[in-house]
Amino acid sequence: MSQGKRVILASRPHGEPTAANFKIEDYAPPVPGDGQVLLRTIWLSLDPYMRGRMADGPSYAAPVPVGGVMEGGTVSEVIASNNPGFAKGDIVLSRAGWQTHALSDGKGLAKIDPKIAPVSTAVGVLGMPGMTAYTGLLEIGKPQAGETVVVAAASGAVGSAVGQIAKIKGARAVGIAGGKDKCAYVKNELGFDDCLDHRDPNLAAKLKEACPKGIDVYFENVGGAVFDAVFPLLNAFARIPVCGLIAHYNDTEAHAPKWAGAMMRNILTKRLTFRGFIVSDFAAMHGDFLRDMSQWVREGKVKHKEFVTEGLDRAPEAFMGLLKGANFGKQLVRVGPDRA
Repeated sequence: MSQGKRVILASRPHGEPTAANFKIEDYAPPVPGDGQVLLRTIWLSLDPYMRGRMADGPSYAAPVPVGGVMEGGTVSEVIASNNPGFAKGDIVLSRAGWQTHALSDGKGLAKIDPKIAPVSTAVGVLGMPGMTAYTGLLEIGKPQAGETVVVAAASGAVGSAVGQIAKIKGARAVGIAGGKDKCAYVKNELGFDDCLDHRDPNLAAKLKEACPKGIDVYFENVGGAVFDAVFPLLNAFARIPVCGLIAHYNDTEAHAPKWAGAMMRNILTKRLTFRGFIVSDFAAMHGDFLRDMSQWVREGKVKHKEFVTEGLDRAPEAFMGLLKGANFGKQLVRVGPDRA
């Protein structure tokens, strides 16, 4: 068998990750034992949460150990099997991480039917990002017809789905994204009612214009200056699902925001609901998600965009770019041939 390749965490970043925090290693692909399968990675999903896994502070999941393979969701092909539940050639959703080959005992693997949709969507619109959008918006945001939903990182894998689902539910959808091209895509291709550039120095004023009746749901992916612009516009009883805070992932010091007192006062007087969530909190909804989202994708009600980087060697570069908003759509790495 050909040589394998993997990306390990060489050191923990202080602030923004650099190439020095990653190391690419060659290795001999393992041989499956009894009950095991050998997986060949086709698609690797890169997601902002991985920045947290590079740190060793307290979190909802264990960090990647220094010297360990970087963690991540993958679409993989079974290339050898000693497990009766899987056959050679099966395409599966797995968590093989940043490597070309991995062993599995079959637990946690889910077969993917290439006839339903391109297999890459299993780590995109029909996978964790899509389900994050679906569950966070519908279970926490609970948008009602006529309400205004604002979503940050609106051209990304999660944000793009949030706004489109909001439209399906009869709400107004206002996106915030980085740059004219992304904003044009969000508004013209995805059908949002408006989209504003977070780099615009007049963001706060323009957001107020775009939301004349205030904001009823804010799907938080970013934090930072975007939240500063959103916060004064929140209506009474607004709901804020907190999915990510990418503007702060590389912070090296904790700062009490100047508006902390005002925030607490408004949470009280406006009866605001802030709720952080992890997609696994809503695991019981997976069937509902797949039913609804696959139908919406088939009907063209939810569109998606993939941003593909070729080759595992370029995964660190692509990930560092993701944290800066360099991707346009769902960030994927094509690790090996997609024969499906």
